Amino acid sequence: MKVCLDTCVLYPTVMREVLLGVAAQGLFTPIWSERILGEWSRAAAKLGPTGQAQAEAEIAMVSAQWPKASVVPPPSLVDRLWLPDANDVHVLAAAIAGHADIILTMNAKDFPRGLLAEEGLSRADPDTFLLGLFEASPEAVQHAVSHVHAEANRLSGEIWDLRKLMKKARLPRLGKALEATEDYSSE
Repeated sequence: MKVCLDTCVLYPTVMREVLLGVAAQGLFTPIWSERILGEWSRAAAKLGPTGQAQAEAEIAMVSAQWPKASVVPPPSLVDRLWLPDANDVHVLAAAIAGHADIILTMNAKDFPRGLLAEEGLSRADPDTFLLGLFEASPEAVQHAVSHVHAEANRLSGEIWDLRKLMKKARLPRLGKALEATEDYSSE
């Protein structure tokens, strides 16, 4: 399954790392456009020069890991599309050009299901999407989350409670499901 990742799921870091960790487990194929990646970089610039530099380095790494993820929608496609927020049309165009099945976004109101269905697409929020993948392939999702959890602990110098980390990453349902598993109940 191909999933177009909107900027709002690529930036913040923990959400992105969980999603791409799950993608690396082979549960879905991510796609995006250069404009989506550019929005990520510009959003990180608000943290200052180091934020943008870090985002650009991370963008280079994900682009290298998924060299076929970046799609270029033709201008004629962009011109024929409409969404309630014109600034999101490029995401829909990338999804169509990349033959995605789903647009993964936190902005439900900007991607009406009816309009997406006309293009053969559906929309999902990251928490629901990842929870579904966890239910279908628990070991793969646990593996990806375990890596992100360990990295969050390492980088912060603290021991994060997994459920709190997932809640902070706007993945509360996934955190609750993971906490209920044997692998995390003892941490």
